[in-house]
Amino acid sequence: MRSIRQATAIAVVLCFGLPASLSQFVPFLAASPAAATSERDFTEDDVNAAVKKVIDERTKDGAFVFRDPKLNADLHLVFDEIKIVRGMEGYGWFPDVIFHDKDEPKKKYAIDFWFKPEGQDLKLMDIRVRGGPKQEGDSWGTITRSPQAWWWLPAGEHPGDMEVTRAWQVMSAIHNYIATHKDKDGNLPIKDDKTGETLPLEFVEIHQPVRHLKKEGEYFVCTDFRKPGSQDEYYDIDFWVNQKTGKLEVDNVKIHKVPVQEDGVWTQVPRYTFDSKTFEVTN
Repeated sequence: MRSIRQATAIAVVLCFGLPASLSQFVPFLAASPAAATSERDFTEDDVNAAVKKVIDERTKDGAFVFRDPKLNADLHLVFDEIKIVRGMEGYGWFPDVIFHDKDEPKKKYAIDFWFKPEGQDLKLMDIRVRGGPKQEGDSWGTITRSPQAWWWLPAGEHPGDMEVTRAWQVMSAIHNYIATHKDKDGNLPIKDDKTGETLPLEFVEIHQPVRHLKKEGEYFVCTDFRKPGSQDEYYDIDFWVNQKTGKLEVDNVKIHKVPVQEDGVWTQVPRYTFDSKTFEVTN
C-alpha cells in the first residue's frame, strides 16, 4: 500500500493521461508537498476509501446528491473515478473526483473533496466543484471555475516562494474558519454589527485577490455568502487574518455589503469603503 508521501499527482497524469475535456484542470503538480499526518500515516487507499464512504452516505436513488452553492442547486451525480489525490503538508488531502450527471452522462463534473486527519480518521471538511459542464454545440466540455480553489494555487509556485506568506495560505485560513464554524445546517452564523442580529449564511466562494493592509499588517479578503433559501440575496463578507502568533488566524468577520431589493432586483449596498492606498495585493 503506497503512502501519499510516495505518490505524486504528476505520476498519475504521466502514466494514465486525462481526457481532452479535463486536461485543462491539471496544473504542474510534481512539487506538491505531502499531507500532514496525525496519529498514523494515512495512505492514498485511506483517502480513496474516505471518498467512497462519503459518496455512499449521500447517494439517494442511485445518485450522489451534492448542493452546489455556486449554482444554488442540488446536483444528482454518478461516480466515475477518483482522478488525482493531492496532499499538502499541514493542510490535508484533496482528491479530485470525476462524476457525470445522472440524466446526461456526457455532462462531467470535477469535484474536490477536502479531508483533514482527526485522530485515527479522516474528517471531511468541505466539497467544492472545481470544474463543471459546458455545452459546445451538440457535445459537452468541462471548464474550470474561476477563481480556483485555494489548494490548486500552490501547484504553480516555484522554490523560494514560501519564504513569504502566500495568498493561498490566507484563503486556506479563511476556508478552515468557515468549515469549522458552520452550524448543523452547513451555514456560517455571522453577527450583523449594525443590527445585532446573527445571520446564518451559505458560503459560496472566496474572492481573489488577497490584500495586505500596510499599516495594520493584517490580510484582508472578500467572500460571497447567500441567504439560505434565496436566489439572489447575496452578502459580501469581509475576513481579516492576522499572523501575530506565527499562525494565520481569522480575527474579525464583518458584513461589507448587504442585499437590498430595488424595483424587484436584488443589489448589494456597501456599508463602508476602502482606500486602495492602504493595502497591497498578495500573490
